[in-house]
Parts: sequence; C-alpha cells; structure tokens
Amino acid sequence: MAESPNRLAALKVAQSEREASCETHGAYTAKGFAVGRVTHWMGCPECSKQAQAEKGLAEAARAVAEAQRRLESSLNQAGIPVRYRRKTFESFVVENDAQERALCVAMEFAGNFDTHRRSGTVIVFSGVPGTGKSHLAIAIAQAVMAGHTALYTSAIDAVRMIRNTWRRDSERTETQVLDMLAGVDLLVLDEVGVQYGTEAEQVNLFDIIDKRYRALMPTILLTNQGKAGLKSFLGDRSFDRLREGGQWVVFDWESYRGRAAA
Repeated sequence: MAESPNRLAALKVAQSEREASCETHGAYTAKGFAVGRVTHWMGCPECSKQAQAEKGLAEAARAVAEAQRRLESSLNQAGIPVRYRRKTFESFVVENDAQERALCVAMEFAGNFDTHRRSGTVIVFSGVPGTGKSHLAIAIAQAVMAGHTALYTSAIDAVRMIRNTWRRDSERTETQVLDMLAGVDLLVLDEVGVQYGTEAEQVNLFDIIDKRYRALMPTILLTNQGKAGLKSFLGDRSFDRLREGGQWVVFDWESYRGRAAA
C-alpha cells in the first residue's frame, strides 16, 4: 500500500549543526540528523576515522592470519618451527662489524618489505653452520608475518613436498604445491646445498626459484656454500635468477654453537 503524502513528509530528514568537544581531539562541529521529532547527533569525526582505520587494520590482520593458516595447513608445514620462534633481531648477538652489517641488512629487508615485495628481492645468507643465518632469516619472517604470509623450510623439505605429489594417493598435484611455494609472500629456504645435488633436485629447486622470480616474490636462501659451490649445486639457470636483484651476505665468523660447546 502506498504511503500518503503527509506520511512521507513526516519521514523527511532535517540536518543541523552544533559545536561540540572531544576529550581526545578537542572542538569540532557535530552534525545532527532529525527524523520526525528526534535528532541524532554524530560523534567526533576524527574518532570515527580512527575507529574505522583500526577496524580495517584488524580485518587485514585477520585476513593475513587466515591466509597463513591455510598455507601451513595445505603444505602440512609450520611457518616458523616452534623451536625457532624466539629468534628475534633483539636476541641476535653482535660482536663485530660483519655481524652488525648482517643485522642491518636483515632489519632493512623486514622494515621495507613492501618495497622488496614489489621488486622481488633475493637475499643469500652464506656461511658455516652455527653463525646465525637461520636466526636472522627467522627474525625477518616473523616480522614480515605481521602483514604478509611467510614460510620457512629446508630445501630438501621443499623438494619432498613436490615429490610427495607423485604418489597415487596424493591430495595435491605438483602444480598446486609449486603454486603455493611460489605464492607465499616470503619464502625462506634453509640448508640449500646439503642435498645430493642430483639433476632432479636441481629441476625441483629451479621450478620454485623460477616461479618466484617471474612473480617478483622475495626469497631468502641460506647456504653453507660459497658462490661457486652454490652455482654448481643449483645450476647456472637458478643461480642466474638469484644474481639478478639479489644480495649476498657472508657470515664469516666463528660458529656460536661451536664456541658454546668449547
């Protein structure tokens, strides 16, 4: 049934203004909207903007956390192993200039990750075991996970993820696993170069590195090899991908673990 003209007139909204004060932002002009005999006054616009911004940040954080959860569940792989979750920039021991440079590189990468995300930066941490390569890489990943997805895994485990898809009972295809490894915002590959170095492993690692290279996705590789050794292990094609837009950081100091044992 249609509304009568008088009823429609009664529902018209009248706007008005008055001066008001906010405890946080001070004086402001409040807008009022009168519907019939009742006027509804709006609150501080700056508080409203802040609340909306906080809501947006909270929703974004929930979306990232859910994306991280789906990623880890799909790959059956934790983003950061429980044992390593206490590794932070603050707990990294700096005793010389080289360690300070490594820490600065790591903190810059994490602090400007959006820029590195757009350019697909690659970092290689090279050095003997126990020098803190994993420590800094995990600190980066944990910082990045505040707003992006990140995955820390060994190179051999990444290869196993691909090979597991070859089983008849596999729930995922090789392409699906490669797409997941290529799609995570930051991939940290540890222990690159300690595998057998077979042609099949080279192909698997090249597929991961090449997909991330083409998609401009940042990657961190941790290796005990020097440049010549890593090139020999990965092959020319993969190594060339790393050199373009990449940064090589040498961890050439005594092993923390070896010193502690002594």
